[in-house]
Amino acid sequence: MLQTLLDTAVDNPVTEAVKETGYAGFVVAVIGIALCVIMCGIGSAIGLYKTGSAAAGVLGENPKKFGKVVLLVLLPATQGLYGFIIGIVASGSVDTAMTLAQGWGVLGACLPMAVSGLMSGVLQGKAAVNCIYAAGKQDSLGIKLAMFPAMIELYAILGLVISIMVVPLVA
Repeated sequence: MLQTLLDTAVDNPVTEAVKETGYAGFVVAVIGIALCVIMCGIGSAIGLYKTGSAAAGVLGENPKKFGKVVLLVLLPATQGLYGFIIGIVASGSVDTAMTLAQGWGVLGACLPMAVSGLMSGVLQGKAAVNCIYAAGKQDSLGIKLAMFPAMIELYAILGLVISIMVVPLVA
């Protein structure tokens, strides 16, 4: 059955048109860029959903704690921005005449940010939720708690830096 699927994919008119026109590298590169932006956006959205929900609960009990929780709520948003930055940087390297190998190179260069953005956004949101609850219970903690989810940010930044360094090398 797998061989039938592979044969169908190879004989597909769309696949043949891509091969004939030489856009295969371009298509693979665009898929890599799209995956990066989408995965980082998903990580941020999930993280923000979790932190926003936790903050709503804390602020429902004491609205004066807004200043203590707003930074914790916004921390997971950065991954979406990092994915967008890589999307812009990598799109400058994309050309319709690029080879398939160059297209795979761009996709591979976008993967560090895509994976680190997705995972760190979700995990940073989970860490920030617990910090938001703690800030709601104890006033003196406040901004000190931002250090814990901010440590997760380091891995998103590492993915960003690696992707920025690799994109110009492969295109």
